[in-house]
Amino acid sequence: MRLLIDILGWSGSGLIILAYGLTLLENKKYLTFGKYLNLLGGLLIAINCYYYNAIPPFVTNLLWSVIATLTIYKSRHKKKYCNKNQCLT
Repeated sequence: MRLLIDILGWSGSGLIILAYGLTLLENKKYLTFGKYLNLLGGLLIAINCYYYNAIPPFVTNLLWSVIATLTIYKSRHKKKYCNKNQCLT
């Protein structure tokens, strides 16, 4: 079980680093993908931290995942009201 938890933690770290790297690209499609990578990466690291009873980084990564979720929700909600570079507010 410990090996699985370690793999999840390292995978989560890799996903967050990959998400950050995608922000350096100028393709908007990659930015959207990066939001999901942040969400999954934060959750995987939070699982690892919870298992090892590391509460401060657990809370940090849980909040990281919440922020990613809100960002995804906001971007999806915004798309519903945008039409060819014109957005209703």
